[in-house]
Amino acid sequence: MSKVPLTVRGAEQLRSELKRLKTRERPRIVEAIAAARAHGDLRENAEYHAAKEQQGLVEARVRDIEGKLSNAQIVDVTQLTPNGRVVFGSTVHLVALDEDSEVCYRIVGEDEADIRNGLLSIGSPLARALVARQEGDTVEVTTPGGRRSYEIAEVEYI
Repeated sequence: MSKVPLTVRGAEQLRSELKRLKTRERPRIVEAIAAARAHGDLRENAEYHAAKEQQGLVEARVRDIEGKLSNAQIVDVTQLTPNGRVVFGSTVHLVALDEDSEVCYRIVGEDEADIRNGLLSIGSPLARALVARQEGDTVEVTTPGGRRSYEIAEVEYI
């Protein structure tokens, strides 16, 4: 399986979620299953079935996170020497030439992406158009809203 890029922050968030699932959620669910078993007949026990379903979801998420972390290539952008180029993990300030407005995105892995918070997935059309470009370059990208033109105003490695 190929390595999946992840920022240091993204890896920390996944590790934190994994720890929470293992140390808090698992024991809570085990207690709920034990309490539901004490109520008697398991065939008609809705609490038992709900707890078992929740246990399955938590275990699936644990396996998912462990798989992602085992295949992760953690990139610390502060340790790179990108020479002014847009790279994975960099923060890019763009000027939308069509609207003369400025936007700022950090290029992150698929799991970290949250466009509302300025976290742009490396697999998105805009991120793919930006990677390897540098300050002052103009990029055109086809988005779901149509063709857009941006100028790279600033690239930060924070």
